[in-house]
Amino acid sequence: MARNRPAPAEYAYERDPYGDPYADPYAGDQYRGRDPYDDGHRRRRRRRWPRVLAILLVILLVVAAGGYFYLDSRLKREAVLDQPGRLADTPGTNWLIVGSDSREGLDSADRKRLATGKAAGRRTDSMMLLHYGSGGTSLTSLPRDSYVPIPGRGSNKLNAAFAFGGPKLLVKTVEQATGVRIDHYAEIGLGGFVGIVDAVGGVDMCIKEPMRDPKAGLNLRPGCQTLDGASALGYVRTRASARADLDRVERQRQFFGALMKKAASPGVLLNPFRGVPLALNGTGNFLVDEDDHLHDLARMMWAMKGVSGGGGVTTSVPIGGSGSSPGVGAYITWDKRKAAALFEALKNDEKIPGSVVSK
Repeated sequence: MARNRPAPAEYAYERDPYGDPYADPYAGDQYRGRDPYDDGHRRRRRRRWPRVLAILLVILLVVAAGGYFYLDSRLKREAVLDQPGRLADTPGTNWLIVGSDSREGLDSADRKRLATGKAAGRRTDSMMLLHYGSGGTSLTSLPRDSYVPIPGRGSNKLNAAFAFGGPKLLVKTVEQATGVRIDHYAEIGLGGFVGIVDAVGGVDMCIKEPMRDPKAGLNLRPGCQTLDGASALGYVRTRASARADLDRVERQRQFFGALMKKAASPGVLLNPFRGVPLALNGTGNFLVDEDDHLHDLARMMWAMKGVSGGGGVTTSVPIGGSGSSPGVGAYITWDKRKAAALFEALKNDEKIPGSVVSK
């Protein structure tokens, strides 16, 4: 017959080491407190943190990926570059950036406020060739009144190519006139331009002299100031200056560079009240080639920012003269020698000679 052994004094306030099944498992804890050397709960807490961080990281990656694909799906796409007879690939990367006068998305009140008129369809207000590669980054204006051969249409103003055959014919005309292969295409209309400028909170510009043009809804005083979307649109569209379209393309390069610099700044990208509207406006209003994606636009924006920050060359095609003809009107011609040197440098991804850089 088993005998009940009295508990030794050292076990008076602890559990029986022999394992009494009826003993209170927490007996004595209220007297002795938690063992100061028992850090098991801290070890368990430390083991949970990596798991929590991993879950948060996965959630962030899923949200980021979902946001990317959502914004990418908002881009308007058109088969612009998929056409026969194009130039062979050239070194570096070349974007044809087009500002059209499309009124899509503007109601009658918007058209009146922005002084855009009521014209339907799409025409080109600005055309720029952005190049980046080992030879550097450059932004070259292609004046819309440039007199060039248009495939299948004879010679006419450059912007007539867009009117005759849309982006496809414009790309083919630019490639034939410059010898530079276009790798990417981006087009934005009037309403989209205004929306992007307002989304970043306006763009700071320094105006040298008063600018007034009722046709463009423009009335600016001299001095440094922040242009909102409506003022910016008038600023890049007006031709009411001494050199008309030549002054305009210079302002367009200047403004687009400043806009991209502002859009890529931490004050916009890290501010959800600026960054989110910018992303929605940008992706909802840009027309790109069917093979272009959001990361391509981000790379374009970064290159434009570099140009505006002094890390590249901004120029226009060197002008040789002017003329006019029936059915075409007044036009300008390129300086053949200087234009050839400019486009040869772009075609070979080489530094542009300073002797051909012009406003």
